[in-house]
Amino acid sequence: MPARPGRSWLFVPGDRERFLEKAATSAADCVFLDLEDAVLPAAKAAARRLVADALAAPFGPRRYVRVNPSSSPWHEDDLRAVVPGAPEGVCLPKCGRPEDVVALAGRLDELESAAGLEPGSTRIVAAIESPGAVLASAAIAAAHPRVAALALGAEDLALELGLGSARGAGASELVFARSMVVYGAGAAGVASIDGVFPDLEDADGLARDALAARRLGFSAKSTISPRQVEVVNRVFSPGPDEVAWARRVVASWHEAGGRGDGSAAAGGELVDRPVVLRAMRLLELADAESSGEEQ
Repeated sequence: MPARPGRSWLFVPGDRERFLEKAATSAADCVFLDLEDAVLPAAKAAARRLVADALAAPFGPRRYVRVNPSSSPWHEDDLRAVVPGAPEGVCLPKCGRPEDVVALAGRLDELESAAGLEPGSTRIVAAIESPGAVLASAAIAAAHPRVAALALGAEDLALELGLGSARGAGASELVFARSMVVYGAGAAGVASIDGVFPDLEDADGLARDALAARRLGFSAKSTISPRQVEVVNRVFSPGPDEVAWARRVVASWHEAGGRGDGSAAAGGELVDRPVVLRAMRLLELADAESSGEEQ
């Protein structure tokens, strides 16, 4: 599987110049510069200009622009404004079918060519926000090589399903949708981004929710406030106990290989090739995060 594109994805309202400036030095691995839900219709044009300016300025996190849905009257103008700024990608909200991804990819081909950009350089994050999209997750993830990730839009999905406002422990009512997104992304070899945790005052709840997402297999989690980034980065980074386990496993495997054995034991745990590969992947992630490299 390709390296995942970051642990934390911070939504930044595209019409708030001060927020855009702060996002340039955010601790988030990636940002969604948002032209959709965070921006009222009357402010769409101004937000488009501000985001285009932000793309021209130095920026720390990787930059993805959440454009408006393809069915909206703002979608085409969004693409025309932001693609020439060479963001790492665009997020397509309300993505319901593989055909939505293919249509966007074709338009990106045209806009990149007109702007003199490297073909295929603008990646796509497909937002899964409806029951139909959840069921089509695997097909959406595999629809085009530009797809970098699937992102679960938990709040929109909860609205369509008629779920209550209070989430159960570990967002258990969304476990089917979360798993479908994880498995759909995994089957296509792309990243999976869990939805936001809406309570800004509940850091413990955020940590539990993020841990549940990581245990389900998500690569990353989106956030709606800079205050949430540190927690998400910590949860989605290999902890000291995990790193110690991974080192024991790899060491045991090498020792077994020296003896000509095809399996080993580490701390009472049977170690074979899939376990070793998981351990090596954990160590790669830990090394990347400690050195500040892209994941």
